[in-house]
Amino acid sequence: MTRSCLVIRHVAFEDLGVLGALLPELGFAIRYFEAGVEPFPVEEMQNCDLLVVLGGPIGVYEVEAYPWLVDETAAIGDRLRAKKPTLGICLGAQLMAASLGARVGPGPAKEIGYAPLNLTPTGLNSVLAPLDNQPVLHWHGDNFDLPRGSVRLAFTARCPNQAFAIGSFALGLQFHVELAPECIESWLIGHAVELSAAKIRPATLRKQAAQLGPATAALGAEIVTAWLEGAFA
Repeated sequence: MTRSCLVIRHVAFEDLGVLGALLPELGFAIRYFEAGVEPFPVEEMQNCDLLVVLGGPIGVYEVEAYPWLVDETAAIGDRLRAKKPTLGICLGAQLMAASLGARVGPGPAKEIGYAPLNLTPTGLNSVLAPLDNQPVLHWHGDNFDLPRGSVRLAFTARCPNQAFAIGSFALGLQFHVELAPECIESWLIGHAVELSAAKIRPATLRKQAAQLGPATAALGAEIVTAWLEGAFA
């Protein structure tokens, strides 16, 4: 049986990455929706079997500059209240949190680069358990409070909420495990201004992606597979 997967993409180079091959293998037919380009497919967002909300370089709260964020956030909230399978990555997780009334705003400092997570006791007993002491790709400046009804799974020193789950149907990840490491160059180009402002050398991230990216991507596929098994049990 083929299931439908709607993917909300906010910037072209932040795509499903390794999940783009995994999801069809697991029986999902993928359709990308390019945020801000056309009206949000609210009905499809509610009716698809799986919704994946990807990352991007804007803030949830920048609704004056990007007014379509209002519709996106509202539609995500409706889906979560209906308890339908939803995966959010980086901006996607922030949108999930905001859609349920949680605060999202700038953190104390940007986190950019591969580094380990700290898992909570709940996280150690969740689908994220394989990430214990393993590096993931951080690329964010905003933090979010936990949405009501969620459980905290992971944190770092600069970001107290790195991952959360709501029941078995929703998973929000502040970090990236989906990036195919051979595609890092697109991110380095697309985020060139941000990297320059943060005084981070592209060569540093390029080296990290080559050394750590393949293992992170493999763990990402493992984690998402396990989460989907629970979400569609």
